[in-house]
Amino acid sequence: MSVIEDALRKSAQQQQRPRSNFVASNWGTRVSQVVGPEVPVRHFRAAATDPEVIERNHILLGVSDVAVTRGYKILRTRVLHRLAANNWRSVGITGTSAGEGKSLTAINLALALAQEVNTWVFLVDLDLQRSQVGGYLGMNVDYGLTDYLTGQCDLDQCIYDIGVRRLAVIPNVRRAENSSEFLTSPRMGEFVQTLVDENPKRVIVFDMPPLLATDDVLAFGPRADSHLLVVSQGVTARRTMSNAKEMLAEMNVIGVVLNRSTEHNDSPYY
Repeated sequence: MSVIEDALRKSAQQQQRPRSNFVASNWGTRVSQVVGPEVPVRHFRAAATDPEVIERNHILLGVSDVAVTRGYKILRTRVLHRLAANNWRSVGITGTSAGEGKSLTAINLALALAQEVNTWVFLVDLDLQRSQVGGYLGMNVDYGLTDYLTGQCDLDQCIYDIGVRRLAVIPNVRRAENSSEFLTSPRMGEFVQTLVDENPKRVIVFDMPPLLATDDVLAFGPRADSHLLVVSQGVTARRTMSNAKEMLAEMNVIGVVLNRSTEHNDSPYY
């Protein structure tokens, strides 16, 4: 049974369950302690984030709910195992349609990955028509990915350090109407190769557009080593899941993330 088929089955089992609200609070220190010898690393442009915006958007930097952080750590470890097993460096995060939580999942997965002391991360906003990464983090920057792709800035001008060790963020600040053409352009190929060649080696997390909204995922998909599909309990329809399965058939789907799940484990340990 494929991961998408398994998610379809679980989604059907949960359709009758009530939904619960997700409440965010503080997540603790933003910069993790250095472990082991210093790793030589290139410094990027500093960019401030807004703590109130971060907390409002349920970003891990503003969350103290142990169950939430544990969930993303489990996702992080499973993703790292899949990437290592196949010698892959990148993962694209997508959903079937808007509102399923794929941008939140991409940001929080990148943050959880960066908390692992041996993992360096690039978080890239590839949703060129409806960019969310910068807004979710409360960033206010001059340049983004579209500016690089159109030749308005150099690559170093659109990569930012938000104060989280081992994480660099490439947001997008301007909408690109011909997004799929940009995503298949030679300049995009150079961009991806530069990220892959960065030292120390990084896991690249791409926040991608919804599958059924544009042809962007189909256009860019082969450039990403693997993909995670985000679905949302009570939001994602079984029919759209089936369509997503067909569209992702030729890509390396490493898992399905069920967002807004109402399942809880009330044991003393978990």
